[in-house]
Amino acid sequence: MVVFIVCACVILYVLAGYPLLLGWLSSRRAPPAVYRSELKTVTVLLAVHNGARFLEQKLDSIAALNYPPELVNVVVISDGSTDETDAIAEGRKDRRVELIRVPRAGKAAALNAGIARATGEILLFTDVRQRLDPASLRLLIECFADPTVGAASGELILMESQTAEQRDVGLYRRYESWIRMRLSRLDSIFGATGCLYAMRRELAVPMPTDTLLDDVYLPIHAFFRGYRLIFEERARAFDFPTTLDVEFRRKVRTLAGNYQIMRAFPALLGLRNRLWIHFVSYKLGRLLLPWLLLGLAVSSFWLPQPVARLALVAQGFFYLVAALDLVVPARSGLKKLSSPARTFVVLVLAAACASVVFFVPPQTLWKETKVA
Repeated sequence: MVVFIVCACVILYVLAGYPLLLGWLSSRRAPPAVYRSELKTVTVLLAVHNGARFLEQKLDSIAALNYPPELVNVVVISDGSTDETDAIAEGRKDRRVELIRVPRAGKAAALNAGIARATGEILLFTDVRQRLDPASLRLLIECFADPTVGAASGELILMESQTAEQRDVGLYRRYESWIRMRLSRLDSIFGATGCLYAMRRELAVPMPTDTLLDDVYLPIHAFFRGYRLIFEERARAFDFPTTLDVEFRRKVRTLAGNYQIMRAFPALLGLRNRLWIHFVSYKLGRLLLPWLLLGLAVSSFWLPQPVARLALVAQGFFYLVAALDLVVPARSGLKKLSSPARTFVVLVLAAACASVVFFVPPQTLWKETKVA
């Protein structure tokens, strides 16, 4: 009975109680960052492995940024590419674009090489696939007028979804953005949007080459040096909508990366972390969610009747609805229930699978994102 109550209460807190608490706390505090138009030199770091399909349009997107071009240089780090990536980068008639070739060793190692070569006051990190809004760089740079800001993250906008599955993934991403926006108002977010974030050059440090989340490792390092990590929702990158299986693989990697981050920065779980309660409620709570749900299910068998029967039937019904989504027709009214239920279950399974990072080389969790 005690295990069931504890699991149920913690699950409710992680899913609903903490977001409500966060919303209340953030509403009582005005955004503290100082925004001011202030030009700084910028090095754009673009780590690429076999990204020829997207590289030309990405470099066009960077060239179209509404920012003085003489203040921007671009470093393309080819991570052992075997396609036309190198030729495309070298073929650009733009002296601001520089190509670095490195042996295939993963994104973190490639970015380490790029950081060592960077000369700008601000580093802009981006990925090859996503298109950048022309105003995104200027908006991020404005954040650094506040001397307390060490890193600033933009927002990833998914293009219009075609299926219920893609819409539910998009809804989940918007929920994540809502949380990050409110954490930013309070103090800091716990990481950044990997395809669009900026940070002060002097705060960028070499990463372990097996790092899964450069967009968390680098900002968290700045956080523990006393800087804030903020979320600028007006700075946007645009990407294709993703299916649930793609989102599952991405979440396995990012949640596994959170285990790495806690190992690299154990102070996140202690009082040196000025946002300790938020990290535990948000990041650690997500990792614990599958085990809490398992504890809830198992402990239901030891509840007194008829409570045990009701608890088991309710949980069984929820998981059955999630499983039926695989065969429910797209136009069925049941899809409005089954699709969100399946999305929730798949993301919880991703959190459970993330623990595999303790047993396999982290680089094996990197999977190429497939798009139409």
